[in-house]
Amino acid sequence: QVQLVESGGGLVQAGGSLRLSCAASGRTNSTYAMGWFRQAPGKEREFVTAITRGSGRTYYADSVKGRVTISRDNAKNTVYLQMNSLEPEDTAVYYCAAKTYSGSYSHPFDYDYWGQGTQVTVSS
Repeated sequence: QVQLVESGGGLVQAGGSLRLSCAASGRTNSTYAMGWFRQAPGKEREFVTAITRGSGRTYYADSVKGRVTISRDNAKNTVYLQMNSLEPEDTAVYYCAAKTYSGSYSHPFDYDYWGQGTQVTVSS
């Protein structure tokens, strides 16, 4: 089993920055990649970004590319989501997720473990 705990969410003004963290514990060596998803009220959960543990290859949704950077520290079993130039449209609950197999990165069903989420609110 893998346990994931997000932190770093909060309220920021438009144009501001925020860094989210996801700490993993348990059988972390079984993970193939880590990803971030977000879900706004009344919306489906959508892919934000992902990074593989082995090579560090990254993937970004078009809606956030250029404003968001994902990174990882395998020694600390932690992934980070640096968000800049935040917009009100970025307001959502952000979830950290882990997948144990190769394949698609952009669908929630590709992931096996999920954190409880952290709220990000961007005011205009």
